Amino acid sequence: MTSDTSTLPPCEIAWFSALCDDDYEFLGVPDPLLKSSWEHCRDIVIQAETGGFDNVLLPSGYDLGIDTTAFAAAIAAATRKINLLLAVRVGEMWPPQLARQIATIDRMSGGRLKVNIISSDMPGEKLASPARYQRTAEAMSILKTMLSGETLTHAGDFWTFDKLAPPGVATVSGKAPPLYFGGLSDDARDAAAKGCDVYLMWPDRRETVAAIIADMQARAASHGRTLRFGYRAHVIVRETEAEARAYADRLLSKLDAEQGAAIRARSLDSTSTGVAAQAALREGAGDDGYAEPNLWTGVGRARSGCGAAIVGNPDQVLAKLNDYRSMGIEAFILSGYPHAAEADLFARHVLPRINHAPL
Repeated sequence: MTSDTSTLPPCEIAWFSALCDDDYEFLGVPDPLLKSSWEHCRDIVIQAETGGFDNVLLPSGYDLGIDTTAFAAAIAAATRKINLLLAVRVGEMWPPQLARQIATIDRMSGGRLKVNIISSDMPGEKLASPARYQRTAEAMSILKTMLSGETLTHAGDFWTFDKLAPPGVATVSGKAPPLYFGGLSDDARDAAAKGCDVYLMWPDRRETVAAIIADMQARAASHGRTLRFGYRAHVIVRETEAEARAYADRLLSKLDAEQGAAIRARSLDSTSTGVAAQAALREGAGDDGYAEPNLWTGVGRARSGCGAAIVGNPDQVLAKLNDYRSMGIEAFILSGYPHAAEADLFARHVLPRINHAPL
């Protein structure tokens, strides 16, 4: 791991607000007090803002939790500094209307909105991967044009527009907010190379992360573009490594294997390439669940999607993040269980020691 981080640019440190019924004291054991609601998810965002995080991911699921766009509009008026990373499922959206929603919420937030693009199907629909990611690439292009205040003429496979005026309301900057996007399949990587600004990765071994970054840099360059890179992971930080590892074990202490499998299966992306990679990481880990030092895969036993956590004492967690920074990661989206409590621990023990700022 790198020891000199003085020359690295500031990184963005984001937290996660559990809008999709993904908050637990014990993984896989539903807790009514941690169920997604306006009040609970608002409190997580306020905790993150108070703790000094730069950004907060507002996730989206069609049939889980609460509506993300409505929540983003409300929390924009309830916060003052923290950036809001709004997840949008483009398979369920008409891009011109989505552009107007984004511009409106950006205005409400004073220019603090960013957008996480999800290449979703409509529930009940199943597009083949090439078509679904082609639709996503079209959506990103349309959003960038309209949110930059430009008239849109577009003839694609999924939408056709002739001289469509941009939204009457503009973003504070007058430009499209940064688009964050992730996906591991070839189709996903090609869509990202063409259209996103920040390419997001889920946890994996160090050499795999480095290979993904190199591949995406080459793909973007083939389109005359550059990308910034983000890393989505859970985190458990305690005063000692033994305490952190004990807490990780406690999280799983009441998990029923069948319940964990049901939780993984209910997500609409449960069969994606990225989810398969998380399963492979977990299956290849040691008997203790660690795929490499301080990278624990136990979270994935009760969660689809991001399935590993950085676990350790403050020095170890900081070193892990700085190692990723040395590899080219500039944005981190972190979370922990329960989310508000773990945000406070990270904010006190690690955040003051890392050079961070919004992208």
